[in-house]
Amino acid sequence: MDITQQVEQALETIRPYLIADGGDVAIEEITSDKVVRLKLLGNCGTCKMSFMTMKAGIEQAILKAVPEITAVEAINLSEPV
Repeated sequence: MDITQQVEQALETIRPYLIADGGDVAIEEITSDKVVRLKLLGNCGTCKMSFMTMKAGIEQAILKAVPEITAVEAINLSEPV
């Protein structure tokens, strides 16, 4: 299984929770230095709790399942002020 498939499999563990709240997540790219760049979709892209969802849920699921990943970023998420 390649790294993209491993990341997608990790996302599948959290995706039902995102969908239940009207959101989702998609892989935009995995860089050569093993940074996963994601796009938050639906409510996940606009919810004020998206930063916490990203850090505590999505990022942790990916890092736990695919240890060679060095970082996880959302391309359409601004950090809380």
